[in-house]
Amino acid sequence: MKKTYKIEVDCANCANKMEDAAKKTAGVKDAVVNFMTLKMSVEFEEGADVKAVMQEVLKNCKKVESDCEIYL
Repeated sequence: MKKTYKIEVDCANCANKMEDAAKKTAGVKDAVVNFMTLKMSVEFEEGADVKAVMQEVLKNCKKVESDCEIYL
């Protein structure tokens, strides 16, 4: 399953950090952050709990870029 989320991030480099953090989160098959549109597309593993996984993605993104936001 794929979902797209609106995000808030200050720079392209920070967006890349968010993308890497999201990709390393358990339950995420793939993630792509588009800085120009301020959107994050996340593809989830089969049977993953989307809400729980996205909470972890947000936590991991906050570790690398504390002032970023993902609107869940």
